[in-house]
Formats: sequence, C-alpha cells, structure tokens
Amino acid sequence: MMKLTAKHILYGFLILFFIATLYSAISDSFQESKELALSELVGKVNAGEVEEIVVESSTLGIKLRDGSRFTSKKEEGSSLSDTLINYGVPSAQLSTFKHTEKDPSGLSFWAGALLPTIISLAFIIGFIWFMSRQVQRSSIQSMSFGQTRARMISPDSEGNRVTFKDVAGVDEAKEELREIVEFLKHPKKFLDIGARIPRGVLLMGAPGTGKTLLAKAVAGEAGVPFFQLSGSEFVEMFVGVGASRVRDLFKVAKKASPAIIFIDEVDAIGRHRGAGMGGGHDEREQTLNQILVEMDGFDTSDQVIVMAATNRPDILDPALLRPGRFDRRVVVDLPDIKQREAILMIHSKSKPLAKDVRLKGIAERTPGFSGADLENLVNEAAILAARAGKREINELDILKSIDKVILGPERKGYVINKEEKKITAYHEAGHALVAASLPNADPVHKVSVISRGRALGYTLKLPSFDRHLYSRAHFLDEIAVALGGYAAENFIFGDMTTGASDDLRKASSIARNIVQRYGMSKTLGPITFGEDNQLVFLGKEIGAEKNYSELTAQKIDQEVSAIMKSALAKAQKILRDRKSKLEEIARILIEKETIERDEFARIVGTA
Repeated sequence: MMKLTAKHILYGFLILFFIATLYSAISDSFQESKELALSELVGKVNAGEVEEIVVESSTLGIKLRDGSRFTSKKEEGSSLSDTLINYGVPSAQLSTFKHTEKDPSGLSFWAGALLPTIISLAFIIGFIWFMSRQVQRSSIQSMSFGQTRARMISPDSEGNRVTFKDVAGVDEAKEELREIVEFLKHPKKFLDIGARIPRGVLLMGAPGTGKTLLAKAVAGEAGVPFFQLSGSEFVEMFVGVGASRVRDLFKVAKKASPAIIFIDEVDAIGRHRGAGMGGGHDEREQTLNQILVEMDGFDTSDQVIVMAATNRPDILDPALLRPGRFDRRVVVDLPDIKQREAILMIHSKSKPLAKDVRLKGIAERTPGFSGADLENLVNEAAILAARAGKREINELDILKSIDKVILGPERKGYVINKEEKKITAYHEAGHALVAASLPNADPVHKVSVISRGRALGYTLKLPSFDRHLYSRAHFLDEIAVALGGYAAENFIFGDMTTGASDDLRKASSIARNIVQRYGMSKTLGPITFGEDNQLVFLGKEIGAEKNYSELTAQKIDQEVSAIMKSALAKAQKILRDRKSKLEEIARILIEKETIERDEFARIVGTA
C-alpha cells in the first residue's frame, strides 16, 4: 500500500480545486439560455407555442413546442397562474401547457453556496500545512547534520554476514585477529584476569588485499554489530561537524556493544597533524582530535573495538598509533601462489568452470595480483565466456582475461600500417630476446603485436616464483630488458621512435632507485638520498627538501646515466650476437601476431 506524503496531499488539493473550477465553468455554460421578457412569454402562451413551464422559486424554465428553451422571471410572492392572468392570459389558455412546480433542494443550495468557499479554504489550509512540514523537515535535517552516517550490519543479517571461511589469502592476518574475535565472544574471561581490552586494530596493506572484507569477517565470526563508514564521511564544509559525528558514532556503538566500528581509508582524517594548511582550525584535525579523545575515553567495560584500514600507514599521526589506541597492527600482504589459488577457488565457486581449468596454473601466472584483482579476473573471464555464448568458462577465457586486466582491452579496430607493425615486431622481439638471454630477468610468457590499452604491442614477463627481495643484478638485467626495444629499433632501422618512451621512463626510474633508495651504487655507497623532511600534506614533489648538496646531485645523475648506458650496451651486444633469432622472432610476430611461452622457448633454445 502506497504511503501518503505531504506532496501527494498537496497534489490532491490542487486537483480537487481544478475540478471544482472546471465544473463550475462547464455547468454555467450548459445552463446558459436565452431569456424572455414576461410580456414575450405571455404572447407565446396566447399563441399556443409553449409546451412546458417549470417553476423554481422565481425562475421560469420555458420549453417551446419546437424544442427551444428559454428562461424568464415571474413576480415575487405570486404564483405563475396569477402572474400570467395579470398580464392578460385567459384562464382557459393556462391548460394548453404543462405546468410544474419544482422546490429547490436544500443540499444543492448549500452546496452551491458553500462548496467554492470550502474548497478554497481547504486549499489554503493544505498549502500552509505543507509549507510548515517543509520547514519542520529542514529543521530536523539541520539538527541531524552532526549525526553519524555509519551503516550498520546486524549479526542477524545472513545475506550480509561474512566469516573467515569467506576470506582466503590472509592466513596470518586471520590468526592475528582470532584474539579479537575471542575477546568479543568471551570478554569476561579476559577482564577477570586483568587483561586490558584492545582499543583498536589497524589493517595495513596494498589496495585490494581484502582489509574491509577481513574486518567484516571479524564481526561475522564474533556475531556483533558492525558499523562501517569511510574516513571522508566525517569531513564536511563546516568545522565541527566531523567531531560531532565521531561523538555520535561512539555513542551509538556503545549502546550496541559489544560492537565493531570500522573506518575505511582512515588516512583521510588521520594524517599527521600540523602538516596541512589549516592549522588547528582545520576540520580534518578537529575530527582526528575527537577520535583520539573517544578512543582514549573508553571505559574498561566498553566492549567496542575500532578497526581501521589504510594503505598509507607512513602518513598517519603518531598519536593514533601509540599503545592504548591502535594496539594491534595487522599487515595484509599480497597473496602468494598458494593463497592466490585459494582466492580463485572462492571467487569461482558460483561460476561454471570447464574441466580443463587449472587454478594452480592461473595462480602461477598472476604474481602480484591482489584479491580484488583476482576477483576481477574471474569476472572478466565469465563476461568473455558469456559474450561467446558458452555455458562454461574454459582456461583460454581466463588467460585472455589476464591480458585484459594487466594490459587493458584488445583494440581490434585499431589498424596500423605495415611499416609500423614491422617496427613494433622488432621492438617487442628486442625486449623478449634480451629477457631470454639474461640470467636474472623474469621469463617471457607471451610476446604480441596486438594492440592493448595504449600499447601497440607487449612482452609479458612473469617471475617464476613470488619474489620478496630484489638484487642489484636483477635490477640491472631488468633495465637492459626495458631498453631492448629501444636498442632493436636503432640496430635494425638506424632510427628511434616514440614507442620506447614508456620503456625509458621505467628504466630511468629503476636506475634512480638503485642509486637513491636502495644504496646499491658502487660510487656513492650505501646511502639513501632525498627522503627526509617531506611535507606529507603538500605532496612529495612540492614539499620535499633535498638532504644532499648540488655536487652530490651531479654525482647521482652521473651514476644513473652510467647505469643506463651500461644496460643499453648489454642489450645491444645481445642483439648483435643473436641477430638471426631477433629476425626470426620478428618475422613470426608479423605473420602470427602472438607467440606463447612454449613456442618462444623453442625459438630461442631455452625449451
């Protein structure tokens, strides 16, 4: 049944007023007829032209024998017969027409008299009531401006409940959080022995690693209400609103305790104080101050735990991270090969996979993928299968979706001429051949000249294992691989194109990190440069101050240039020594457009 609102009632009054006005106009037009003078009526009665006269009060409704109608007025206080006789109509002539006396209805009289007034009055009252409701609603909204916007997931909500079995790839983090679940389930056991209740849990990790899902799983395992909101939802245009919402949030959570408050992207309000432009009156800082006060003000009996997630723990205010506030810091890393396989199993449960799909092989081919990336990967494979009219998702669909997730969609309508295709083929062949010839470079899985995303072609290299430590030799070989396309173009065509611009940018970044961040320069030694005195709020490029001299900066540039030139020379030597393989790879790419891992291994002799 539809719920009536003030708007519906107002519309009803407007429609009623319109109908009454329209009816009045129409009825008046229908009743309009020609009026006869009483002397003219007497003449028509004497002539025998009148068929019927209807008397209603002093008004006469006259119908002639030809069907025409007229109105007239009789004398007040006298009957129709007396009036006609007084005007010279013989008594015998009165019987030639039908004479009807019609008493006016009291209801119709009062309705005609009062209905316009009642409708107008009702319209005015309705309009005043509607406007007062609008003012009242605005007042309520202004009063509720400082109330929390947190969304609560009830423990009884089966559709939204998440448990640890729904989360894969974060085994260490789950073990760390089981203590929180145990406390929320059995707080008395901890309180009796004098254990202090953990105030907060900070989940730190790369985007898409499952921090929010993990927080929901803690609430689902413990069976407690889960209040979720983003850090940006505290900050409004007016100073003090965020702090008010923080107070209201903690007040509501304490009433529902035991409960969990989850603040996603806490760095939006938890940045280091004093780094911004607004000083102490900054709305973000006021909100952070209130969070610090609320977390510090928990009673020992308050069974409320604050969980927060961020991928930028380095910029958080130290007051947030001290003991008594965020007591637990849980690192949520990118999944390794076994964890990726487990995540793929969860996301493919509701999808029909063909028998040829090996999730372990897919996990091997997706190093560096987060949980969100893997979910997107399976979804893209399902979309590809559905577009092809398949009933099942086969392994080829998943492999195609890997390329799409990493490099972007295939640009089938993008046509390049033969010369550009040839240059692209030698460029990608240069990357692939240098990678296959260096011991510390990642193995080549696929080479293609099919345009994807913004690239005319691509060489897909994937590590054979999950790497956590990177050596100087690995970085130098990767720089040489990145310069392989640049070297191949110069070697074969004696010229260079803009196709190597992104490769040069990546190679230069690696070379500069070798010198400035990792202390791997043999000339400058184990020193890092340029990471002190950074103003976080203003950004690293604008707010960073150099902690080295101009002479050192010159040496850094010289060292970076020497690394790049050495890597380029290494790539050029490989291409000269294996020119026949370079031309063979380029020829096959021009013909077939794509070379997979096994075929490439046979060509370069590494199979």
